Amino acid sequence: MIWLEQEIKKYSQLAIKDIYNIEIETETIAINQTRKEFEGDYTIVVFSVLKFVKGNPVEIGNKIGEYLVEKFDMFENFNVVKGFLNLSITNQTWLTIFNSIQKNPNFAFAKPNSGDKIVLEYCGPNTNKPLHLGHIRNMMIGFSTAQILKANGHQVHKVNILNDRGIAICKSMIAWQKFGNGETPESSGLKGDHFVGKYYVTFANEVKKEIETLTNKGIDEKEAKKQAPLQLEAQEMLRKWEAGDEEVLNLWKQMNAWVYAGFDETYKKLGVDFEKEYAESEFYLAGKDLVNEGLKDGKFYQKEDNSIWVDLTEKGEDHKLLLRSDGTSVYLTQDLGVAEARYKDFGMKKSIYVVADEQNYHFKVLKLTLEALEKPYADGIFHLAYGMVDLPSGRMKSREGTTVDADDLVAEVIEKARISTLESGKIDDFSAEDQAKLFETIGVGAIKFFILSVNPKKKMIFNPEESVSLTGFTAPAIQYAYTRTLSVLNKFGEAIDSNFEFNEYTLVPEEKNVINLLYQFKKAVKDAGENYDTSIIAHHAYNLRTAYNKFYDTCRVLDENEPEQTKFRVHLCSAVGNQIKQSLNLLGINAPKRM
Repeated sequence: MIWLEQEIKKYSQLAIKDIYNIEIETETIAINQTRKEFEGDYTIVVFSVLKFVKGNPVEIGNKIGEYLVEKFDMFENFNVVKGFLNLSITNQTWLTIFNSIQKNPNFAFAKPNSGDKIVLEYCGPNTNKPLHLGHIRNMMIGFSTAQILKANGHQVHKVNILNDRGIAICKSMIAWQKFGNGETPESSGLKGDHFVGKYYVTFANEVKKEIETLTNKGIDEKEAKKQAPLQLEAQEMLRKWEAGDEEVLNLWKQMNAWVYAGFDETYKKLGVDFEKEYAESEFYLAGKDLVNEGLKDGKFYQKEDNSIWVDLTEKGEDHKLLLRSDGTSVYLTQDLGVAEARYKDFGMKKSIYVVADEQNYHFKVLKLTLEALEKPYADGIFHLAYGMVDLPSGRMKSREGTTVDADDLVAEVIEKARISTLESGKIDDFSAEDQAKLFETIGVGAIKFFILSVNPKKKMIFNPEESVSLTGFTAPAIQYAYTRTLSVLNKFGEAIDSNFEFNEYTLVPEEKNVINLLYQFKKAVKDAGENYDTSIIAHHAYNLRTAYNKFYDTCRVLDENEPEQTKFRVHLCSAVGNQIKQSLNLLGINAPKRM
């Protein structure tokens, strides 16, 4: 494969040496793709070499351009706009690149396991309520990031953390005990996570009534919240849980089992998975042991009330509580225990935590605390923070029962996909089963693409209506382009020989543009992995789809009077289809064969 950017830098370096008798490093030469409004394929930013080559940037650009076109067969012509040298790549070079892409359709991917060993944590649900829209963004980012990191050669282990203990789950348990009357997910017809979540909302509503009753008696609202009978019962249940009360533990295990069964259904629907799951309840004690070891070794300190702290002031942070005065753990304690367990399980070089940006401080402190403990994996802690996601109607509040439920949202978008697809009238010959499978593929893909097309760091609003459009910046539009490539191959009716070389064919601009985008895939995969940015892949897939559609609409693909042209264009369609499918796969999206 010819790597254009590297070649252009190398040849430019030679040009500067021959013309000006000055040697510079290739890294100092800035190369970009030429902007659409100018003629050319690649642009040398002349300003990047003015530190070494003194003079007028336009004159310098012209001299370098003349040298490159005269000396090297790669360049066809050039033009200079102010301090920018725009270079046009020859037809033969593009054909050589296309031949390489055909022979190695996986050219954009690194050799498997050639990179670092990485543990990537995502999802992190609470076992007192169902998954919601925030979890969807988390899961989409987590799964896609794992796919992209694997494509960059890393060995990725996907894990989940289950927040299965604490006062929140006790609230659901108390509510079910008092108001459930023996109801189960089976008897109610609800998914297990929805069932338990219903009682979490019930608890909040009943506590609200109790607080109102107390305030009506003249008790201060702040004090009323502390004295509410249900709140006191939940706190007592938590104490019993931590003391190992058998009855409480049995109820806890039963309700968590209901929730896990519900989660598994959602995971399957969304196409996400985990190599291993870690439950908070199994590791908070291990975290306590680490804290006590740190205290013994003088890395932490203890106050007069027996609470244990770490001093992070030299690292630019404050003093952080690790164990309360009564010996109970804080959230950080559990994460210390889990981090240690994962290192024993995987020996990873890097740990990536996909968690909302509200937890920026927490993960900064986690890393610093592990550094204080001199753990070998501390330096590899990385928080892949993402912004909040909401619907146009506004933010979510779990305890008020106003969350955007993940299952409901998926069902809504699949229904919208069903309506829009049936309106097209193109799948009337599908069986009912195949139709349902297609609607799910389109709907789930629409959700994933809409979310992953936004840089994770940005807040976003998910619009179900826009996500399923068959035109524009959406998954269905890209999936449809893929089905177009398959339709061409089916009509052509002959096997594609990926080893066949095109050396005499004259490209039209639309074909060259498609080849250029196919070539850019390697850079997109690399940049997406280095920046943990799924939107780079989403934009590449969309740009390739757009270039392909323009080619498809402008150029006649199958023409019995032009066999050589037809052969090339069918091969081009095959390469595009392959790369669209690869791009969608990196986003965790399936590519249907017909739409």
